[in-house]
Formats: sequence, structure tokens, C-alpha cells
Amino acid sequence: MKFSMIFEAQLVDPTPERERQVIHDCVEQAVFAEEMGFDRIWAVEHHALTQYAHMSASEIFLTWVAARTEKIRIGHGVVTMPFGYQHPVRVAERAAMLDVLSGGRVDIGAGRGATRQEMSMYGVRPEDTYPQMEEALRIFSSAWREEKFEWHGSIDIGPGAILPRPVQDPHPPLFMACSKHDTLKLAAELGIGALVMGFAGADDVRTMRKVYDEAIATRSGDRFVSTEVNDHLSALCPTIVLDDAERALRLGTRGQRFFAESIAHWYGNAPEPTGYSEDETAEEHVAALEKGREELVAKLHEANIPARPIDTGTYNAEHAYGNAQTAIAYVEQLREIGVDEVMCLIQMGTVPQEACMETIRQWGETVIPHFRALEG
Repeated sequence: MKFSMIFEAQLVDPTPERERQVIHDCVEQAVFAEEMGFDRIWAVEHHALTQYAHMSASEIFLTWVAARTEKIRIGHGVVTMPFGYQHPVRVAERAAMLDVLSGGRVDIGAGRGATRQEMSMYGVRPEDTYPQMEEALRIFSSAWREEKFEWHGSIDIGPGAILPRPVQDPHPPLFMACSKHDTLKLAAELGIGALVMGFAGADDVRTMRKVYDEAIATRSGDRFVSTEVNDHLSALCPTIVLDDAERALRLGTRGQRFFAESIAHWYGNAPEPTGYSEDETAEEHVAALEKGREELVAKLHEANIPARPIDTGTYNAEHAYGNAQTAIAYVEQLREIGVDEVMCLIQMGTVPQEACMETIRQWGETVIPHFRALEG
């Protein structure tokens, strides 16, 4: 089982100064993650989602981290693939260059960038997001495997070469963001790894593992996007770990509340998220999460929009918040489920940097070694 971290670059009450600081804080966390034995970092790509995600140019962030590390894998979790965001050839060139500079450490996840805010920034149409994401995966997986490449589909490309060639042969591993059962099935059919939301808790992760495995078992292989098949499932694990377990629970639920309100704002048209006093109790945050879940589900129902795991799962607060033993107990559940990778979400908008760094240390000194020892 692998261990990773994912970065959104979230912040409350953003100013240019705070924004710069949180991005540098994320770099500090990512570099420390290698020292503490994590296997991979992931960085999202979002656009104009104020407070929720200020990680708009993850290829730059990941290059900066790669230059300061030696072993940890560098993951795009994810690249927005519809053509309005970026041309597939440009994605292939950038990823290959980073693979060369990092010594073959790159992973590529695909996403749709399907919030109204993001699509309006780039002129992307909702109906194009799924077909263009899949076509982009096929384009650059083919481009990396062929010395001279051309493509004739919804767009025409080439002939030409993708330069430089990636270090990983034939190309970096491919993944896809999966917040719904349908996208899990699609990832399996395409033969690529699944990056799944884990906010809904271990039981929901168990269901998603089952959906993914069943789709793998029944697929024909005729939709694979590459000759290289990647059946790797990475599950999100929200976590704050401190010696003071009560404070960790308070900070974790506070951060998750901010995350949930941000999701509701940008995906469900709810009010903007707010910050919270550290004096507020974990019980208050959990109660607010439950109330928010009920309100959002009702709002989605009124609008005739099916409630998705990304919408409702963010409100479950039963995660790795507490001391190291609490985290070990939660990860034991994920291990029993059979996840291939535990993807830690530590950098949430209201969590102070010192708590993020201490959480990384606790995972590196206690949690990860516990599971490494079980694997012999």
C-alpha cells in the first residue's frame, strides 16, 4: 500500500500575501513528505475557485517540488483535459519534460474541470467535457508511444513528434478523478487508475472498490486508452494527527467544514465558505457539517440534480483526526478494503501550517512505518 498527499492550496479570506504564503507552505509540506517517507504527492488543477483551490498551474508547482526532491513521485491529480483548457499535445510535452527533469517520477490524472465557474473562464461546454477528456487521454498516450504521431478525430494533429520523450516507457502512468460510480466504471473500461473521493468514509470507499473491481472483471479491453493498463485505486483520507487528539479532531473537522462549504459553493451554488474560531468545538463543526449535507441534498433535489458522493460525502467527519493510533485504526479499514494508495488530505483551508507539518511528521514517524512493517 502506497501513501501520498494531495494539495489544493486552500485558504480563508484570500489576499495576495496570504495566497503567496499558502503556495509556499504547500511546497514546504511536499518536500517534507519525501523526508517522512511518503511515496507521492498530487496537485490539483482548478481555475478561479477562490478559497477552495488556488492551484491553477500545478505543472509549475510540481516542477518546483521535483527540483527540491529526489525520490517522491510527482502526480497531476488532475490535469483538466477538455481542449479549451489546454491542447493535448501541450499536456504531453509538459509532462514528458517534467518526467525527464524528475528522473521518471511523473503520474498523470485526467479531469473534466466541470464547474460552471471554470468552464466559463475557458469557454468549455459541459457536453464536451467527457468525450474530450477521453480523447485527450488517447491522444497523448499514443503520442508518447510513437516516434512520429498524427491524430484525426474531433481535432486534427500532426504529423509530428512529441519532444522530449518521457523517461518512463512507454509513458507515465494514467489516472482519472472519480467522484461517481459511473466515472469509476469508465476508468476501469479505459484501463486507467482511479483517484476517488474518501470523504464519505470507509464504507463508501469499500463500495467504490467493489464497483471498480467489478468493472475491471467484466471489461472487454476494447476501450483501453493505452497498451499499458493501470488498475490502481487511490482513496482520499482526510487527516490531522497531533499528540493532542482533541485539538486534532477540532482542527480536522473545522478544515473539513471549510472544504465542504467550498464544495457546496462552487458545485452547488451555496454561500461562500467562512473561517471559524479555533475555540469552536469539534461537535459544533460536525453539527454544521450534518446540517450542510441535509441542506445541499435538498437543494440538489429541488433543482433535479442527483446528489453525488462529491456533494454529500464531504459532510462525514469520521476520518483520521486524532492521534497516531486513531490514524492507524482508520487506515487499517482502508487496508482491509484493499485500497492501493492512501491519499492524505492535510492542507485544508483553515488548518494552520504548524498542524499540517506536525501531521506529516506523525504519519512519517508512526503511521507509515506501522504499515510498512506489516508488508515485511
